[in-house]
Parts: sequence; C-alpha cells; structure tokens
Amino acid sequence: MPSQPAEVSVDAEPTSRGERGAQIVGLETLRSSVQPNVCIVQLHTEDGRTGLGETFYGARAVEAYLHESVAPLLLGKSNPSPEFVSSMLRPYVGYQGSGAEMRGNSAVDMALWDLMGQVTGKPVYELLGGPVRESIPVYNTCAGSGYIKDQPRQSSENWGLDLSDRADGRYEDLAAFLARPGELALDLWNSGFRGMKIWPFDRAAEATGGAEIDAAALEAGIEIVAAVRRAVGPEMRLLVECHGLWHLPAAMRLARALEPYDIYWLEDPLRPDNVGALAELTRSTSIPVAVGETVCGQRNFRSLLEARAIDIAIIDVAWTGGLTEARKIATMADSYGVPIAPHDCTGPISLAAAVHLLMSSPNGLIQETCRAFYHGWYRELVTQEPLIKDGSLRPWQGAGLGVDLIDGLEHAPHVDRRISGI
Repeated sequence: MPSQPAEVSVDAEPTSRGERGAQIVGLETLRSSVQPNVCIVQLHTEDGRTGLGETFYGARAVEAYLHESVAPLLLGKSNPSPEFVSSMLRPYVGYQGSGAEMRGNSAVDMALWDLMGQVTGKPVYELLGGPVRESIPVYNTCAGSGYIKDQPRQSSENWGLDLSDRADGRYEDLAAFLARPGELALDLWNSGFRGMKIWPFDRAAEATGGAEIDAAALEAGIEIVAAVRRAVGPEMRLLVECHGLWHLPAAMRLARALEPYDIYWLEDPLRPDNVGALAELTRSTSIPVAVGETVCGQRNFRSLLEARAIDIAIIDVAWTGGLTEARKIATMADSYGVPIAPHDCTGPISLAAAVHLLMSSPNGLIQETCRAFYHGWYRELVTQEPLIKDGSLRPWQGAGLGVDLIDGLEHAPHVDRRISGI
C-alpha cells in the first residue's frame, strides 16, 4: 500500500518559487460515487502543500492516463510552471479535442495554478493579471441533482429525471422546467437569479437526429419558453441550450421561432466543428449565438472567431487545457470583441477556476452555475459553496483557487483513491 500523503500545514509560510521545497512528490486522483464523472486531482509537494484540480467525463479513463502517462513526467519536478507543464504534456494525438488526455492535462494545470497561488500567498485571479471586477453575474443551469451522472454522455436518458420526485427534490430544476417552467422561473427570480438556461428542444432533436423539427415539437418547446416570459417578463436572461444536436435547416427554423422571445443566447445550435454552417446561422439570426464548451484549445477557437461564427465564447477550463489555455482563449476572443462565459455544469473545483478566469478577464460576461449541484453533491466533496448573492458571485477567499476538500474525503467509502509517488 502507498504511504499516506504528507499533511498540509496551514501555518506554513509561503516559500519562494526557487526553493527545492516545491518539488512534486505525489499525484493523487479521487473518484466519488456521488458524481462518478468527476475526477479530482491532487498534486502533493515535498513541503506538504496540495494543489487541487478537476475534470469531468470518463473519470476512469482520465485516472488511467494521469497515473500511467503524466505522473512519470511530473513527479520529481521542482516548481513546475503551468505553462511549462502545458507544453510538456501536449499530446501527440487528441490535441484537437477534449479527450481523456486533454481533460487530464486540464486538471493538472488547474492544480499547478492552485499551488502557485499557495506559494505566493495570492488568489489565482491575481496571478492571472488582477481583478477587473468585484463580482460576476451568474445564471442557473436548470439541471437536477442526477444530471449527467449515470453515463459520460449527453442524452435525455442521462438526465436523472427519476430523482425529481424525491422528498428533498427542492432543486430538481430539469424536471421543473419541462413540467412547470413558469413556476420555476418565478422561484429563480425570487431567489435572486437573473438568468436561467433550459433545453426544451433536445428530445425533438434526438427523435430526428437533428435533421428536422416538426410543428408539434417546435410548438411544445416554444410554449416552455413563452411560459417563462409570462412568469417573469423580459428582465430574466433566458438562455436556450441545444447541445450541438441540430443540422443547419432545423437550427435556422428553431432560431426564427425563438426570436420574438428576446433570448439572451442560443447555445451550441450546431456542432462547433461545422464552422461554415455555424457562421451562416449566426448571420441569419438576431439571437446571439454562444459556442465553445466542447471546443478544445486556442487554435480551434481561432477558426470560429475568424469566421465570425460565434457571438459569445463558452470556455470550459476543465476540458480545454486548464487555466493556461483558457486565459489565452479569453485574450484572443477579446481581440475579436467577443465576450467569454465559462461553462460549468460540472464540479466545484472547475467552477472556482472559471470564476478566477472571469475575475481577471476584461471581456468576462457571465458565469454558469447549477444550484442543484452546489446545494447537493458539491457539499459531499468540498467545504465551500459558491458565494452567490443577488444574482452575482464573488471569488473564493484565500490563496490559490480557495477551495478545500472535505477533511478525510480520500478515505470516505464512496471514494476510489489512487496515488502515484509518495
């Protein structure tokens, strides 16, 4: 059995980055049954510090990659910078997509930024250039507690709707937007949210492979949108997610039908690798088109920006290469006059990283949150909830990312733990 990682001393003074004490001596992964798609990464240093990172989807594959491919390269390195490691771990295959290699690298990058913050005694947003705002507006993604839990894929069969009738189903927002959209919108409004995201057309896309949408399915989805507007009026930012399920003709029909409802953005109406079709759709509608959560790296974003195919860049820090790559994407988007809105319908560490990115990005627009997650399974992993008040979020306090795992999480019965080194 591997020895236990050294305990982190909360009283330890920050050391300079040139000291040998910042040598990486352990790479640890944690997978929990409370959300099997999350893979938490801990990088342990010789002086007892621990850097936290995280990614989402296919956690077992990511775990295997990290221990078999990354740990041999990273262990023993002293003070490795995120930029150096990003270059060192750049995969020979898979670099155009957010496969297991890129997801694993993203988590490691996140953990390195967390360590750098601890060493310097500064929050990560200070290391990224400093704050440009005091707080960040948020919207609620209307998922439920079991959303995308059973399988690593986006499908209505993986929505976790069977949990919506639980006695404690206060935040089962996916079932609510499908059945009681006006009631849900009013509840969110009264809770301080000024933005909500729903996906009322996904089942229609699954039925036809996205090739077309019939009149009945279109009308049913539009009625959900209309019910939200009747309940809370035009002040609520209403975002419509499509998960890249449509082909161009159906997506154009859908956009035309939504235009009277003052949609804040239409998200991933087409797959983002179909740049030409996406640009055509974006030019054809008055609704801002938001794309990017599954787009990996700055070069793939560049093709979308150059084609003027997107109005808003959705960046997933845990999929696109970590904070190192995400800040490059944010800067590049800024040069095209495109705002960023980080994706986070994943885990608590990724959310913290996204908030640090937004805090330091002049073109930051809004942050995704999911109250079913942070009032639910987040509490079984980390000690801090997002600091959300009056529809805005403030960054976590403290050095690094500011997030701590629950004490003893690695020994919990619902957690699978693997360690390389130490």
